[in-house]
Amino acid sequence: MRYLLLAALLATGQSLAAQSLPPAIPIHDPVLTRQGGTYYLFGTGNGITVWSSPDRRNWTAEKPVFAAPPAWAQRDVPGFKGHIWAPDISYFDGQYSLFYSVSTFGKNRSAIGLATNKTLDPKAKDFKWVDHGPVIESVPGRDLWNAIDPNLIRDERGTPWLAFGSFWNGIKLVQLRPDLTGPAAPAQWRTLARRPRNPALADSLAGDGAIEGPFVFRHDGYYYLFVSFDYCCRGPQSTYKMVVGRARALTGPYLDQAGVPMEQGGGTLVLQGNAEWFGVGHNAVATFDQVDYLIFHGYDGHDQGRPKLRIEPLAWSPEGWPTVAVKP
Repeated sequence: MRYLLLAALLATGQSLAAQSLPPAIPIHDPVLTRQGGTYYLFGTGNGITVWSSPDRRNWTAEKPVFAAPPAWAQRDVPGFKGHIWAPDISYFDGQYSLFYSVSTFGKNRSAIGLATNKTLDPKAKDFKWVDHGPVIESVPGRDLWNAIDPNLIRDERGTPWLAFGSFWNGIKLVQLRPDLTGPAAPAQWRTLARRPRNPALADSLAGDGAIEGPFVFRHDGYYYLFVSFDYCCRGPQSTYKMVVGRARALTGPYLDQAGVPMEQGGGTLVLQGNAEWFGVGHNAVATFDQVDYLIFHGYDGHDQGRPKLRIEPLAWSPEGWPTVAVKP
């Protein structure tokens, strides 16, 4: 399938231009990387959805990462049936690391797992996904956060950290062990961003502080924390939007363009939907050939609100804030 950049956006905080786009591949929560001359896209789906492309326009569906649901996930998360959410892909020291989310809708009995591979090329002799089981788990009554939507980021010393979270008490950060299979000891759970939550709600409820999908991207001496506000997965009623804040240190504090801490509900609007794309969000950022790209899904107003892949060039304002730069 082909995906062409046709709409023109104005500046940071502007909504999507009202132009129709050709059909793009169906996906939720996309992340994108490149090995050699091939792009590999991972997304939410049974066993984790995988697509490959030579040019980011023509895509081939590959076999999912897992042919059957991980046994540990079915044991640890009641109701899980193999639909894996929000993968995160990264490469370091000869190994691809794929974090993924195991949960059920609206529950915080959740877990983040890890699978690794030496290559993403399914035709390579050493292609094999090795599952390492749960890295982080959230338990109702113990944790007022949700162990889904992982994003691995390494600081300037190469130390691995995992950002994650959805609803409840917001976006968390924890340092990982060097092998990535669990938190470094002693585990310190830091809050990076949150939105107001009704204190009268039971801890078992997600609440109304709709924030999720963190992605941390380092640029020009800052760490930028992208998150999604409001509601996904509702087709034409989706209100998803992307906001951002930045910090000099990976651990924060992250401030928006007005200086409001994201831990206090702050966030500068990057992109939101309109009648053409009802909601846009759960983004990743990747750099290819010295160009930064925003990778996300949107709910297509020309196709009954079905989720589709979006890839847009990301520019930076003179003040150092990300803007969506769409070429005609």
